Amino acid sequence: MRKPSVKCALLAAMVAEHRWGSPIVEENLLSVAAIATSDYPTASDVFDDLRSEPYITNCGNRGIELDNSDFGQLADILYHECEWEPFEIKSRLKHYEGWENHDWV
Repeated sequence: MRKPSVKCALLAAMVAEHRWGSPIVEENLLSVAAIATSDYPTASDVFDDLRSEPYITNCGNRGIELDNSDFGQLADILYHECEWEPFEIKSRLKHYEGWENHDWV
């Protein structure tokens, strides 16, 4: 089994920990993500990069959270970059209301 990228590990943890209106700070995200402590420097950089992604809401010093209004793009990232299966994405992104129009291309 292939080890997920640091970005995918962080996104998986964010999906698992997602609660609307509850951003997660870097330290807490890194502690729950499936990454080795030796990957923490890279994960810190990826955390900073995620702040500017359209499917992430940057809450400043309060951390980051998933942007419920852009779950379609997050679904594409999870599918194409992280190699999640559509059924797994659908079961975890329950609040995405665009499934009937979603194109996995």
